[in-house]
Amino acid sequence: MAQFPNAPLLVALAGLLVAGVTHGSVHAYARAVFYTALAAWAWLELAAGVNWARRVLGAAGLVFVVVRVGAAL
Repeated sequence: MAQFPNAPLLVALAGLLVAGVTHGSVHAYARAVFYTALAAWAWLELAAGVNWARRVLGAAGLVFVVVRVGAAL
């Protein structure tokens, strides 16, 4: 059984797609949208996931965002 992605995950995917086909400042803004929306999705999954697997997925998403943003700084 599959579930349609929630809004923050759809925004993150859209940001990733835009970042993949653009350059310059649009690319940078799209990547920022991707990381922000992914962090929001991960936080929601971690805090209110319906089972342990979704909470673990949310924690992994937050770790991914922190590591990637930390490496960029």
